[in-house]
Amino acid sequence: MAMLDTLTISTQQHDAMIDITSKVKQYVQTTGVKEGQVIIYCPHTTAGITINENADPDVVTDVLRRLDEQYPWHHKLDRHAEGNTAAHLKAITTGSSATVLIHKGELVLGIWQGIYLCEFDGPRARKVVIKVIAD
Repeated sequence: MAMLDTLTISTQQHDAMIDITSKVKQYVQTTGVKEGQVIIYCPHTTAGITINENADPDVVTDVLRRLDEQYPWHHKLDRHAEGNTAAHLKAITTGSSATVLIHKGELVLGIWQGIYLCEFDGPRARKVVIKVIAD
């Protein structure tokens, strides 16, 4: 059995990591699935999904800063007409999806882990597709 839903998240900044863990947990609970997995997928080329620390907000600040250092917004050799090559590179780096196990109806995450939608070309309305698969 598999269930699919789509979240729409309005991002407010150019670069951001939005903690969507509670939204994913809430959806998993509505399915009633006790054992299985949830796939979180971002169908955008300038945004991504990652799992990382959600206890210390400085981690998000540092990650976004370091991504900016690696992929500056303006680069004299970039040729992409939209001018958002850095956003594409950041999305490639974070990836477009994550899979989390479900056990006893709960997400199996580490004590410091959260699920993030990573915005690299906002603000925008972003879709996040969530699929729960029961064992």
